[in-house]
Amino acid sequence: MKKTLLAGAASVALAGGAWADEVNMGILLGFTGPIESITPNMAAAAEMAWNEINESGLFLGGTTINAVRGDSTCIDSSAANASAERLITSDNVVAIMGADCSGVTRSVLENVAMANGVPMISPSATSPAFTTFDSEGMFFRTAPSDARQGVVVAEMLMERGISNVAVSFTNNDYGRGLSDSFAAAFTEMGGTITINDSHMDGRGDYSAEVGALAAAGGEVLVVFGYADQGGVGIIQTAIELGAFDTFVLGDGMRAQSLIDTIGPDLDGSFGVIPSAAGEGMDTFLAMAEEAGFDGTTSFAAQAYDAAALLALAAQAAGEATPEGIAANIMSVANEPGEVIGAGELARGLEILAEGGEVNFVGATEVELVPPGEAAGTYEEYNIEGGAFVRVQMR
Repeated sequence: MKKTLLAGAASVALAGGAWADEVNMGILLGFTGPIESITPNMAAAAEMAWNEINESGLFLGGTTINAVRGDSTCIDSSAANASAERLITSDNVVAIMGADCSGVTRSVLENVAMANGVPMISPSATSPAFTTFDSEGMFFRTAPSDARQGVVVAEMLMERGISNVAVSFTNNDYGRGLSDSFAAAFTEMGGTITINDSHMDGRGDYSAEVGALAAAGGEVLVVFGYADQGGVGIIQTAIELGAFDTFVLGDGMRAQSLIDTIGPDLDGSFGVIPSAAGEGMDTFLAMAEEAGFDGTTSFAAQAYDAAALLALAAQAAGEATPEGIAANIMSVANEPGEVIGAGELARGLEILAEGGEVNFVGATEVELVPPGEAAGTYEEYNIEGGAFVRVQMR
């Protein structure tokens, strides 16, 4: 790892300068909107990482990180941009853990973060479009691209002997990207998609959309949407009309609120979510339980890892500035260096303070590949008895 030191007077003068008593870092997530049921755990996980940093007393000579929250809404780009502007210009954050949904994340990145030179690490923006977008070194993500998820879902279906499906996807960057990835992979494997149709979030009646899906038919209905918005509406209506009884769920659908809303009719459905297995994840889940939140929910572990990377990058730079953080994220996330897992952030800070190198793997076996995104693994799960039950890792 080659540390980038940016300790000039101009950098120190920025908000949260190199040896300030306190530095602000932002959390930009959809506290309202279609993923509001999973957002609190994502925020809690990020704050848990920064609390771990603060309790060590080893961050930049005793500097503490203050978490400042902003609401992305997940779907309203104007509101997300306004929240990001406030975080940067009023709250003086030096980096942002977020945003979440791909569309608002892209908008904030292009319109706010890049213009202000503030790095972002998203725990959940999975659109394949980010892979080819030049963020000028300002954007990273700890969740893998949906280009990979589409292949995983296709493989899972074929292995279960399901080769004829209907698809409903939320009409935004996330839904379109994931459905396109899945369709390409599934048809290449010999599968048939009877219909690949979009739905809008926030509607009160999905009978027309489900009518079209039912008319096309399929062994199962694949839903690439959101658990607190259109996705749950599509499933509810499909069950009420007797159109489908088994549903295949993309990562935006995995939330306890979905099970609570649908009830026993959801048993027998299945899906995937970015996740990991091993000592790092086990440690994270134990820490989350002790902290009082559910670490198993979507993207919570990725949020912990994203927040930890921001802090470790600042330590590697020797200063909590946007430039220093952006320049060191890739180096602290990859080899070479001593492996640092979840719950070991104090050790990572100590090594970096002594001029050493770290390879942060965190809870999700973090490895960032160019241009700064996670290689990623997925958990395949079934819904049984009102619970998500792991089948295997992919």
